[in-house]
Amino acid sequence: MKQMILVFLGGGLGSMLRFLISKTYNQQYINFYLGTFLANSIGCLIIGILLGLSAKHNYLSQNQTLLLATGFCGGFTTFSSFAFENYSFLKAGELFNFSLYTLSSIIIGVIAVAIGLWISKLI
Repeated sequence: MKQMILVFLGGGLGSMLRFLISKTYNQQYINFYLGTFLANSIGCLIIGILLGLSAKHNYLSQNQTLLLATGFCGGFTTFSSFAFENYSFLKAGELFNFSLYTLSSIIIGVIAVAIGLWISKLI
């Protein structure tokens, strides 16, 4: 039960922060969902750092990993919004924006995880 509460709390905090970022940045950039892109990219960096630290000599406890990686990062990042936004581009016939958003999100996400893992080795 304690683990479920930790995931719940972390997820709630992550979701609230994502909402604020999306609300702020998605409205400013009509042809690119910058808020979702930022949340997903930052979340990838954070999870790389957290899981790297967790794997490195058990730096984080299982409960801390559940709170921060599973809960916070799970709530902060959003595949469903990403998929819906891509669908919106396709529906509007914006193939360039669809391609740019999809490829940049995936490539930057993987690079951010790798950078996070690298940073965790330095700590």
